[in-house]
Amino acid sequence: MFDLVERAAAARHLDILGGFHPDNNETDLRGFGTVLLFGPREPGFWDHFTQDKEYLDGTPNPIDRWSARVLTGLAAALNAHPFFPFTGPPYQPFYQWALRTDRCHASPINLLVHDTAGLFVSFRGALAFPQVFDLPPAADSPCEDCADKPCQTTCPVEAFSTGVYDVPACTAEMRTRDRKNCLIQGCGARRACPVSQSYGRVTEQSAFHMQVFLKNAP
Repeated sequence: MFDLVERAAAARHLDILGGFHPDNNETDLRGFGTVLLFGPREPGFWDHFTQDKEYLDGTPNPIDRWSARVLTGLAAALNAHPFFPFTGPPYQPFYQWALRTDRCHASPINLLVHDTAGLFVSFRGALAFPQVFDLPPAADSPCEDCADKPCQTTCPVEAFSTGVYDVPACTAEMRTRDRKNCLIQGCGARRACPVSQSYGRVTEQSAFHMQVFLKNAP
């Protein structure tokens, strides 16, 4: 079944970035045997998304609307229930879910790092299935073999130095000097990750997310 879901997701330019088996006492996940988390399939996601109707119609939140449409359709086809990180409150605990997959880990700057996506890991949604799937083996954190840890030294305002993301410092930098060109190239700390650099995510996609973030930030 896992292979079937993986193929169906790939046809929609999504990847399974990890999965876990929920506990019986988890209210929102009661009755489900497996939860799979999905993110952009790289390389090629951005080229596909920017040709689709949500991006082209000029209305707000195109990538969230695309994710809701595609993953809801996938859920209907596969007898699953969809969850999204952008619907709430209350919001689903995607950070904690990601850690439970054992393919995501807390990085030295406390952002999630993924075994293949690095610090560019992002989730478009999750599907919960009644069946218990066999899941791929866990992956060690890529940070363990990263001697230089450039994510810790790249940010010019040290927005991650305390372990809590300093949003005001980050946004002030982008609105003034933007010494690492984060607004047009994506977060410099995320880009510095060696695994991120081999992921295949295009600059335009990172810039899109950063510009939306800055527009909505206080």
